[in-house]
Amino acid sequence: MLDSLPVLMSEQNVWTASLIVLRVGAAMAFLPAFGEKAVPMRIKLGATLAFSAILAPLIWPTLAQISNRQDWVALIGPEIVSGLLVGFVFRLTVFVLQIAGTIAAQSTSLSQFFGGGLGADPQPAFSTFFVVSGLCFAVMLGLHIRVVELFLHSYHSFPTGVWPVPGPTAEWAISNISHTFGLGFSLAGPFVLASLIYNLGLGAINKAMPQLMVALVGAPAISYGGLLLLMLSSPFILTVWGRFFMRISSPEGSGF
Repeated sequence: MLDSLPVLMSEQNVWTASLIVLRVGAAMAFLPAFGEKAVPMRIKLGATLAFSAILAPLIWPTLAQISNRQDWVALIGPEIVSGLLVGFVFRLTVFVLQIAGTIAAQSTSLSQFFGGGLGADPQPAFSTFFVVSGLCFAVMLGLHIRVVELFLHSYHSFPTGVWPVPGPTAEWAISNISHTFGLGFSLAGPFVLASLIYNLGLGAINKAMPQLMVALVGAPAISYGGLLLLMLSSPFILTVWGRFFMRISSPEGSGF
């Protein structure tokens, strides 16, 4: 092993291996769980090197050997863009939960309570709850394995040094983003429906008894109802989201 160390650390191999780190490192900016702002930078760096070490022996025969700095510099851009696309696929799954949580919180008048996030921008409590639960669920579903699989597939769709085609890439992004918003609204559907029924009932009561301050009665009711609905619907919401995660994070469902 010691005799082969100079060969492994040769300049040619170092240039080539650094391209793998560039693609993985770019994706790490978007990856859920591994790339969250609350995760220390040292852990992100360790995860980047770990994923690179796993990928290297699997894709090494398909990589072009880099012999000089000029060739390496020309390949930086395509590798970073390809890595960002891989990370964007996984980040879409988090956007679904954030959208669903925001709509649910606004519908139940709980958007301003217990605001906070995973070291990122402040989010409603529902969004934080959905995101944290979803990240735990994703790890249980084998997030690290899905990441490696999609990285391997990305080298077939976006070979080293090849820029993604702008037209199909833009169409792919628009299609996935629109589906993300649609699914997020669908997951928040029970809360929107409950809010509609609540406001219709509140309006009818106010019409029947104008002297009654319906806001004092309705505010605690919608808050309690929202929390109760959250408790009852969370298992079903996370189940539907888990299926979406498994589909979009697969090589076939990612659309690459």
